[in-house]
Amino acid sequence: MPTSPPTPTSPERRSVVIGLLGGIASGKSAVAALLAGEQGVVLDADAIARRVLGSPEVLERLRRHFGDEVVGMDGAPDRDALARVVFADPEARETLEGWIHPAVRERIVAGLTEARAARRSPIVLDVPLLIENDKAHRLTGECDFLVFIETDAEDRDRRAQERRGWPAGEVARREHAQVPLAEKASRARHIIENRSSLQALEAAVRAVLEAEDLLPARDA
Repeated sequence: MPTSPPTPTSPERRSVVIGLLGGIASGKSAVAALLAGEQGVVLDADAIARRVLGSPEVLERLRRHFGDEVVGMDGAPDRDALARVVFADPEARETLEGWIHPAVRERIVAGLTEARAARRSPIVLDVPLLIENDKAHRLTGECDFLVFIETDAEDRDRRAQERRGWPAGEVARREHAQVPLAEKASRARHIIENRSSLQALEAAVRAVLEAEDLLPARDA
């Protein structure tokens, strides 16, 4: 008697890991959520880093090393003040990353292990500098494939100004030391355009999931 092909959550089918690439404010969080859907999981390095940054141990280090000006009135790290310090001083940035990155990597690896054990799929890695820091975290080797999000530079700069309060040109300044976007795009199996409506973005994500046979059985 013929059997039906396994669904993404069946024991016969392993978890698929997708790595996201794209410029700052390109919409990676939105795409990650759409790719993961209800059956998958997103491992968001920025969200993890915020939790690590706000931990008592790191908060005390911030006060001792950078002063009270990088801690807000509520006792939480002032991310804007901290960014002004570390992006103007490479040594300060290296110090901060030395506190944050190992803990973030540890939690991402733990999240991968947990998601695989639970047979969640797809597992989406929303990790800034996924390629740039690969020697340290080796996460690209965990990915089955990479997806690049294509967005116009002017739109990304506008979003960063509106949503993050960044000055004009800050996106380009921060990306100057990163791997060029064209190179990131060349390493991706799929390119998703995020230039118009949410409906168009949803359709583009669905096309990727369909091409990789990752649609839930009810949607296939």
